[in-house]
Amino acid sequence: MNWDDFDAFCQVVDHGGFTAAARATDRPKSSLSAAVTRLESLIGSRLLERTTRRLRLTEAGESLYREISKPVSQLREFAADAITKSAQVQGTLRIAAPYEFGAHHLASVACAVMERHPKLKVDVEVEHARVPLFERQYDVVFSALEHSFAPSSVVTRRVYSLERGIFASPALMAGHPELTAPNDLHAFALLAGGDDAHWDFKGPDGGVEIEVRNPRMRSGNAGIRLEAAKAGLGVIRVTATFCEAAVAQGQLIRLLPQWECAPLRVYALLPGRRLVPAKVRVFLDELELQGRAGAS
Repeated sequence: MNWDDFDAFCQVVDHGGFTAAARATDRPKSSLSAAVTRLESLIGSRLLERTTRRLRLTEAGESLYREISKPVSQLREFAADAITKSAQVQGTLRIAAPYEFGAHHLASVACAVMERHPKLKVDVEVEHARVPLFERQYDVVFSALEHSFAPSSVVTRRVYSLERGIFASPALMAGHPELTAPNDLHAFALLAGGDDAHWDFKGPDGGVEIEVRNPRMRSGNAGIRLEAAKAGLGVIRVTATFCEAAVAQGQLIRLLPQWECAPLRVYALLPGRRLVPAKVRVFLDELELQGRAGAS
């Protein structure tokens, strides 16, 4: 009896099919299919109904999955812990991150880690919408968590606090007096993030919150909002690093520099394991190292 065949069966069920499971486990689809076939032969019953559109568990398959999915998951974790203890950095590190953070802060980290660890592969999915927590077997999910909380099964580790500012094109601001307070923004069209309900500021006299009323554009894609801002279509709140090039080229100017925007706080969310896998640990360590270097 080969427990790996049971694991292959559970992976196929967990991911909804052979193709998705092969991608997630970095195994050939034919290998997973052969494993399930061996398991069916061992048990003497068909476990999966394969169709061109979807995969369906048979009654025997449902019963088997119900009985073995939890212990198989525990075996995977024990195996991951063993790799962690051996300090070998290998396998595939699967990461998901919001676009505004991932596009400007993860590439150099991934390159540095892969250069030091030749056996490590890195898959980075950059999401424009809210990143689904571990629906696709991620090792790390980066999230702002501004409007929600992570479930108790997730380990939360803060990584970055990114400076944000208010920006607009010189053409949009031409002929307008200089803004002196956040409430002056109500005179302009706003380009809002997907979940933005209000923008928070700190100034000489304390905190101010302005409501994001009927924005001209709403998008979770910071790149789209940035293009709209450069085109003079409205005022954008965005991380300073994300629009750094546009400011340097004179396409955008910073508004209300005397007011401090609430920063974008990005967290690393990890599945609730007893030990953090070595591949995750070295990536987060490098991320924090580069973050400190950038802040100095």
